[in-house]
Amino acid sequence: MRNKNMAAAAALAFAGTCGLPFMLHIEGDYLGYTNSAVSVFVFLFLFWLMKRILETGFYGNKKRWFLPGCFGLLFSLCMVFGAKLDVRGSVPFKEIRMWAAIAALAGIFTIVVRFFWDVLGAWGCRKPVEEERKRQEVSGKSLFIRAGIILLCYLPVFLAVYPGFFVYDAQDEYMQVVTRNFSTHHPLLHVLLLGGIIQLVYKLTGSYNLGIACYTFFQMTVMSFIFAWCVEKLKERGLGKAGRICLTLYFGLCPVLVMFSLCSAKDGLFTGMLLIMVLLLQDLCAEPEKFLPQIWKARKGQAEEKLNSGGWPGCGSGFLLAAASLLMMLLRHNGVYAFFVFAVILIFCLRRYFLQAVVYFGIIAILYAAVNSALTFGFGADDSENQEMLTVPISQMARVYADGKDGLAAEDKEVLYRYLSEEALERYTPKVSDGVKIHFNNEAFRTDKASFLKLWFKWGMEHPFTYLNAWFMTSYGFWYPDTVIDVYRGNSVFTYTYEDSSYFGYEVEEPGRRESKIPWLDELYRKMSLEIFQQKLPVVSMLFSPGFLFWVMAFGMGFLCYQGKGRKALPFLLPLLVWLTVILGPTYLVRYVVFLWAMAPLLVWEIQENYVKFDN
Repeated sequence: MRNKNMAAAAALAFAGTCGLPFMLHIEGDYLGYTNSAVSVFVFLFLFWLMKRILETGFYGNKKRWFLPGCFGLLFSLCMVFGAKLDVRGSVPFKEIRMWAAIAALAGIFTIVVRFFWDVLGAWGCRKPVEEERKRQEVSGKSLFIRAGIILLCYLPVFLAVYPGFFVYDAQDEYMQVVTRNFSTHHPLLHVLLLGGIIQLVYKLTGSYNLGIACYTFFQMTVMSFIFAWCVEKLKERGLGKAGRICLTLYFGLCPVLVMFSLCSAKDGLFTGMLLIMVLLLQDLCAEPEKFLPQIWKARKGQAEEKLNSGGWPGCGSGFLLAAASLLMMLLRHNGVYAFFVFAVILIFCLRRYFLQAVVYFGIIAILYAAVNSALTFGFGADDSENQEMLTVPISQMARVYADGKDGLAAEDKEVLYRYLSEEALERYTPKVSDGVKIHFNNEAFRTDKASFLKLWFKWGMEHPFTYLNAWFMTSYGFWYPDTVIDVYRGNSVFTYTYEDSSYFGYEVEEPGRRESKIPWLDELYRKMSLEIFQQKLPVVSMLFSPGFLFWVMAFGMGFLCYQGKGRKALPFLLPLLVWLTVILGPTYLVRYVVFLWAMAPLLVWEIQENYVKFDN
């Protein structure tokens, strides 16, 4: 048996050593790796690791390989595809060596993931059952003090980047309020909140900067209280003093969370609402009766249904969850799709409370429809745009056109030109579809949807790999950890031209202007936003990577499901569904997935609380 393990470990190690360069950002024929002593060290490390894992062995039936296998395969696919997209701008689907590398890497990652999941599960088994952390009630005083600490952490950055990060369509949203010419391109609730505060302060003081600063401070305060409430909720669940201190500092100092807490974009507030929802959904999944009183059908001989005792003990939490859900959907359109899919799945999982769950989530859906319609009709907003939901088809057809317009049939191009002009199609860039989709002819689409969809389907059948590459190029930064986000390279905005990095918008759009009170700190955030700065630091760079954060979440959720704790992972399905909507968006930017940085500590705590013995 030992000889078999050694032979298997050697074979796996060699396969992994050969496959490794395919998942790294290496150009050319990989000779710098294959003809290097580094490959020997890689082989020896993989051999030692595989040998140790195989000698340890695995318990359970073959079904326990399913989830680790899915994770290993998907991770390998994403790493190899991402590296190819980063270097070549496309995935060579017909390259046999690439698929062989994916198979080798998938096998190794499957074994490694299952091994570590088993180790984490074993730690949980050794954790004393009688151990019970001291749980404390949420204190209003403690909440205010903690929120104040987080707000104080934000203040130096606020002064450094005064009046705040007024960016990502901020001017457009503000001008809608000034001109009273509204559209549903941006969520109206955020447009009215942002534009209303700035315009009110401007009318009172004559200063645009002060108006922007007031909105920024308002959002900072809201986010501080949401993050503080999150820490207090975990304190209620048993988070110790050291853990609370670390988490408070994390929320107050994490550069990504700070950036979007001080940014005028809707993404910060959206993250806050999503965080509240996940925390309350954890309570709902753990004790559904506190949100949804149990009703069970009368058995034979009973004339009526019975209602369990307890009434609606969690009505306060229920109202808060409903309010957070409503605001989340009103702050980002893609939140609506994620919410409805999640509600259906949750109702199915809470079958014992089917009626109550349907009523509860149905009321939230009706409230959203009513409020959204009231805002749209009340402010006469233009809701005729379709290009947002057609982002992927537009970019796919634009790529087919860019790759070989001379070979396309004249009648096909004639149909395409009805919706996208030749000038618009010439503006196609692989990593962002905004330059093309902004010129989409919505009127033509409303008049004749069938011709557009028919052409899209026809070209998809003729150019399937081109379609996949077009979609991957606008989304791979969300699932490939190693890329540098530079999607706006060469684009000029108000105060600079994007070059090596588009990590964060950073600037102050007109009518505001930057008035830094702490120039060195302002320069630090400029470097993190617009230069290859933190990306040069090993390990640290991954803490800024949306792709890495996604795989951390996937690893944690997979582990909970692997341990048969699907109910524990269920609340995190909501942010995962939101993530699935953003990979269908126009490009990959941190702003679209900033919620991952807020969710990761919750998932780590969920695993630590149940499986890892750690004295916090």
